[in-house]
Amino acid sequence: MAGGHVHMCKTILPAHANHHGALSAGQLLMWIDTTACLAAEKHAGFSCVTASVDDIQFEETARVGQIISINAKVNRAFTTSMEVGVKVILQDPLSNVEKLISVAFSTYVARPADATKVNLKPVELLTAEDFLEYTLAAERRKIRLHPERDFKNLIQECDEQVCSNEEDAVSTDLTHVQSIELVLPPHANHQGNTFGGQIMAWMEIVAAISASRPSRFHPTLKSIDMFKFRGPSTVGDRLVFNAIVNNTFHQSVEVGVRVEAYNCEEWAKGHARHINSAFFIFNAVKGNGELFTFPRVKSTTKDGLRRYHEAIARKRIRLARKCVLLRKEADCMPDPQDKANQENIINNNIAALTAMAAKPGWEVTRALDYIKIFTLGEDAVAIKVEMQVRISSELAFSLLSDFTLQARWNKHYLTPKIVQNVTEDDKIYSIASLSVNGNKFNDFILVSRRKPCKTGDPYIIAVRSVALTCIPPFNQNYSRSQTECAGFLIYSDGNNSLVTFYNQGTPAVMSYFASNFTGLSESVVDTASACIQFLESGAAS
Repeated sequence: MAGGHVHMCKTILPAHANHHGALSAGQLLMWIDTTACLAAEKHAGFSCVTASVDDIQFEETARVGQIISINAKVNRAFTTSMEVGVKVILQDPLSNVEKLISVAFSTYVARPADATKVNLKPVELLTAEDFLEYTLAAERRKIRLHPERDFKNLIQECDEQVCSNEEDAVSTDLTHVQSIELVLPPHANHQGNTFGGQIMAWMEIVAAISASRPSRFHPTLKSIDMFKFRGPSTVGDRLVFNAIVNNTFHQSVEVGVRVEAYNCEEWAKGHARHINSAFFIFNAVKGNGELFTFPRVKSTTKDGLRRYHEAIARKRIRLARKCVLLRKEADCMPDPQDKANQENIINNNIAALTAMAAKPGWEVTRALDYIKIFTLGEDAVAIKVEMQVRISSELAFSLLSDFTLQARWNKHYLTPKIVQNVTEDDKIYSIASLSVNGNKFNDFILVSRRKPCKTGDPYIIAVRSVALTCIPPFNQNYSRSQTECAGFLIYSDGNNSLVTFYNQGTPAVMSYFASNFTGLSESVVDTASACIQFLESGAAS
């Protein structure tokens, strides 16, 4: 087996399940942490400790009698820490069906017996997937270590959203849950400290109880924002868990959990050590299978208001973080002779844009005189920008579909140029772009333009990344798959037009707000304003 790669298989027994017969989320967290730690130690050659676990997503539910396969692999080693990616696959022995049920990314630090710092060896990249995860690990690390200043700026923006004072709003004080556990020898890991997976399992229990208070349903864990391990605890410690609902978001609820540790002397004096914290996101399913709509929450305390607004900020950060997870390898445009495959990729390009535009659930995040910004929930991260433009839709279509003109209004595009005319209306461009930190990206994008088929239909400009057979896939001069799905729908409004831009969240194209969370509104507004000015000045000339 490759270095830094560990595989674990488990049959789900009744002891691992909750009262519904489904695998307990806490038990799964314990298995994930164990497997990831073993992978980290296999790569490092030393004992390792969990520094954090983030981007934990729960896609499916496993039940008693089924089998789960847990694969953990070191994606990238930094100087003294490493990222371990974990995928959990459900295997049903009766139907032979396999499903992805969970994904997680953990950060581990090597801790030798003499407590010296270890400079980790680099990860050996053997496959295309290794290379992709190696690249994404650096991007995830940037988001994981986001500057505190940016978070504070985002909090100031969120302060504009006033905490609900509705009569039926639930007081967050009613959702507070406290529990205590005594750390015994079975709870310790092979290093003598409290097993991190055990702490996470205990945290999930109190978080679920807190989430059930405003819903009166059994909540289902969908994701965990981040576990941060601030310090160790040992056998004999008393661990006090405090959970409380921070905010509700229509069909989801965020619960914050804080863990404090006391030894005997500290317990008597009331001196606590803050050892861990995390934010859990739940939804609740009714008996008919529909998702429960959570009531609004309110808080009258200063600390409660702080938690309320920080939950809004974290939701926006989760949108940016999810941009990284959604990145996929680009389709490879075949040789010009392979017309059938070319046509399939082109049709998928247009279909993906129109399908994204038709999705329900777009929420307004910013509204100005001529610009509106929308986001599409946490299950399909995307942005939509509506722009009212005082030119005809036909002229807007002509100007926006020529991507050699993009650099005139989009400061993130540098030198777009056509590299292949696939058809009269489908062209491949080579585009260089800059991220906020000054790094240069090169990408090949397919631009497909279509005129309306009938009155009332929009003009369509669909965009996605592709690879070219003439360029090696690991060419260091190109960063592939920067645009998963993007483009414009342009509607006629007499002599004016409504230009709507869509973008599926990916790290590079949206890096100017994925790396700077406050830019989710300001940077997009600036770019949209520049686009409107370009279109209207182009009409005048």
